[in-house]
Amino acid sequence: MSRDQELKQRWALLVEKLSAQFADGDPLDLDAIIYLIGVQELGQLHRQFKKDQKLDLMHIAICKVLVPYGYYELDFVDDEGWPHYKALEELPHLKAGEQSLLMKEAIVNYFLEAEFIS
Repeated sequence: MSRDQELKQRWALLVEKLSAQFADGDPLDLDAIIYLIGVQELGQLHRQFKKDQKLDLMHIAICKVLVPYGYYELDFVDDEGWPHYKALEELPHLKAGEQSLLMKEAIVNYFLEAEFIS
């Protein structure tokens, strides 16, 4: 099976599992999954977030899933428990579809490592 096909299958499985768990089966989009990762990484699961905090959560998630690619590393966790990352390498200039593919691959790898999917 090609790498692209394997990614496509794993992504579909991930969307299905997360959607069943968090959206009553309505399919979650990429942004919603990124948000969920941010909430998971913050560890404050049952809290309401303001709009700017939701954007911060998405930033946390993007940094976290791109750590294995060498783009970011965890710098510190502040007094309120929010992780802060520092950029190690500038992200490459990618077209929208390429960005989406990179994020999906990074997210699938995140959930593979967490053993949420196989």
